[in-house]
Amino acid sequence: MTDAVRPREAANTSAHDIVIMTGPAGAGRSTAIRALEDLGFEAIDNLPLSFLPRLFAGPPLTRPVVVGVDARNREFAIDRLTALLEEIAGLVGRAPTLVYLDCDAGTLIRRYSETRRRHPLSPHETPQVGIDREISLLAPLRARADVLIDTGALTPHDLRAEMERLFGQEDGAETLAVSLQSFSYKRGTPRGVDMVIDVRFLRNPHWDEALRPLDGRDPLVAAFVAADPGYGPFYARLIDLLRFLLPAYRAEGKSYFGLGMGCTGGKHRSVVLVEALAKTLAEDGWRVSIRHRDLERTPGGAALGLGMGVA
Repeated sequence: MTDAVRPREAANTSAHDIVIMTGPAGAGRSTAIRALEDLGFEAIDNLPLSFLPRLFAGPPLTRPVVVGVDARNREFAIDRLTALLEEIAGLVGRAPTLVYLDCDAGTLIRRYSETRRRHPLSPHETPQVGIDREISLLAPLRARADVLIDTGALTPHDLRAEMERLFGQEDGAETLAVSLQSFSYKRGTPRGVDMVIDVRFLRNPHWDEALRPLDGRDPLVAAFVAADPGYGPFYARLIDLLRFLLPAYRAEGKSYFGLGMGCTGGKHRSVVLVEALAKTLAEDGWRVSIRHRDLERTPGGAALGLGMGVA
């Protein structure tokens, strides 16, 4: 730490009052930063790394701050940024929250094709070259991120909603955001979740012609799945596990927990479980959001996200 930069006393602000936002170009960093700005954050994008310590060495923060970090920055270096995160923690008395917006290369290529922009790390080569280069460069930050958000299947509206769920607490109370997601194993496990549970052992409503067109939000499908003799014991054990884990994660300082529930088609059993878990955990006082990934792929499917309470 330089002599010109001295620690300040920690302000009485939210545990999320300093957010460092990064990720590959095209993953939605600007959208996420604007969403936090709308929530009252002071937003600073692409600040030279050498300015970061001075930003937080001044008067105590009066409102939360989000800083966007871009690999295009001429001062950008993983080791330098990692050291600065530790330095900022010393200055303000707690570690910043590192948010990494992840996105698969195929989606990034499609986004660049739609905008016809050159990739900043391959101005004279194809976007694929720059995307691969940047993903490799940022891998250490992805590995150490406090919050990892896969934006590949998110619209800008979805991403803004996710920012609001994670950082939009009006009372500033420290809590853990719980995200529940149903999915189909046919299309692979979702990225960015902390735990995956396979519920394909339960009876499958797909084989009932009357239930096949419906999805797990329908009471008839929920009753069918709940009638499986294994459902009750499984659900009780799963709730017991989450009631043990979630407070422990929160005490450890984790700000986000993602749970994926998978079945064959992502339409019936996993959806039933996510809906049931969301209700139970919200009744327990947790801040819960839900997403049914593969229902969104069906005709008329909506991007489903629902905030359901604050601990």
